[in-house]
Amino acid sequence: MSTARKGRLALIGAVAVGAMVALAGCSSGDPLDAGNTGSASSETIVIGSQDYYSNEIIAEIYAQALEANGFTVQRDFRIGQREVYLPDIENGKIDVFPEYTGSLLQALDKNAAGGTSDEVYTALQAALPSNLRVLDKAAASDQNSWTVTKAFAEKYNLTDIASLKNVTEPITVGGNSELETRPYGPTALKDKYGITIAGFTPVEDSGGPLTVKALVDNQIQLANIYTADPNIKSNNLVALADPDGLFFPDNVVPVVSEKVDDKAAAVLNKVSAALTEEDLVNLNSQSVNDQESAQKIATAWLEQANLS
Repeated sequence: MSTARKGRLALIGAVAVGAMVALAGCSSGDPLDAGNTGSASSETIVIGSQDYYSNEIIAEIYAQALEANGFTVQRDFRIGQREVYLPDIENGKIDVFPEYTGSLLQALDKNAAGGTSDEVYTALQAALPSNLRVLDKAAASDQNSWTVTKAFAEKYNLTDIASLKNVTEPITVGGNSELETRPYGPTALKDKYGITIAGFTPVEDSGGPLTVKALVDNQIQLANIYTADPNIKSNNLVALADPDGLFFPDNVVPVVSEKVDDKAAAVLNKVSAALTEEDLVNLNSQSVNDQESAQKIATAWLEQANLS
């Protein structure tokens, strides 16, 4: 208390009573309506995102949904890839992060067996550090894929990943630099399918427009692109089938710290329940093709989903 306020002790009792009444009012009622009764928490919830436009959109949806329900939010977006931000999540510097079930599981457990969407989700729950948890997973997923141009696929009759053995010319792979050491990266292509890669070209935009351009321009012949990218269709690209489960199911899921209470979790779970595969492609299209901001895209989606 400041010096100027020390002489006003008589007001403390009234202020305390008023605060208790206000808190009592906030604690009753629907947690998804917390925004109508003032701040739902005195603590700031830090929300992070990957350095990837699609992930930033989801993080912004989380942020706006929590703010609409009375929570104070700090945005820490475009941090980088998993190798950079995962330690911050584990150390409690970030409270909410939109993740992908299979990729996160493989990052935490190099020997994970994979499986169905539900099996991967269950395994992820067990693999997380004790101070973290995942909330409900969304139906929406953004799968990793090995992607080629339609012309390249037709030339070598490519249908699935294993069929890359049909290719008789050197194959240069493009993707984020981290891809070289990922469990589904070039080493996995060699070990699992006997496919030899001639070279690796780092393209640091997480399968975005730069990666697509490099593929279309034949600077690379094989790229790691996420399946919810609208440019797969618009650029006549082919995501090779993955019948062997090289890539784990990657449902969107919030990873949260102990600071996220039941009220905040209920808000985020309602977002996950509403987010579909089609939604994710449409959201990404608004970013990539319409050049809309993550903030505007998130606001429109929340309104459409009746979550604002």
